Amino acid sequence: MNEIIIRQATFEDRVFIRSVSERTWPSTYGHIISQEQIDFMLDWMYSDTSLAEQFEKGHQFYIANLNGDDIGFCSVSNEGFENKLAKKEVPNNTSHKLNKLYVLPSAHGTGSGKALLNKAIEVAKAEASTSLFLQVNKLNTAYTFYLKNGFIKEQEFKFDIGNGFYMDDYVMRLML
Repeated sequence: MNEIIIRQATFEDRVFIRSVSERTWPSTYGHIISQEQIDFMLDWMYSDTSLAEQFEKGHQFYIANLNGDDIGFCSVSNEGFENKLAKKEVPNNTSHKLNKLYVLPSAHGTGSGKALLNKAIEVAKAEASTSLFLQVNKLNTAYTFYLKNGFIKEQEFKFDIGNGFYMDDYVMRLML
């Protein structure tokens, strides 16, 4: 039986967070985007400066530990009333965003991803959000994981992230 423990991360966990990203992105995105874009995005999202900014803005990171080994993480943030992706106010609809959820390939199928998702849902509910939303690349197999867990595809968006790169994503939402 797998024992999964979820703990809140601190900025001191940044090396682990970056390491998981570096080990999961090639298999997750290597068939979707170029190595150049992967390198650009990893630096953009997981540099010490970027992670420090995310922690300062209130992003909450959680680490999954499976049978004594840290094997993944997620990040969730309170986005308030504004749906920044749709650029509109959504009255009486406070939202949290699941910014990141990655589990090492060797731990896929253990329930760790589901445990991290449940933690993000728990955080959103505890802070009185009415929904949890996320972005997922249109070709990422995680799309089906989110569908199976009650998320609906809300919209499609192509995000210009700089350096001539784009994120071609679905925006998905789970009503809480």
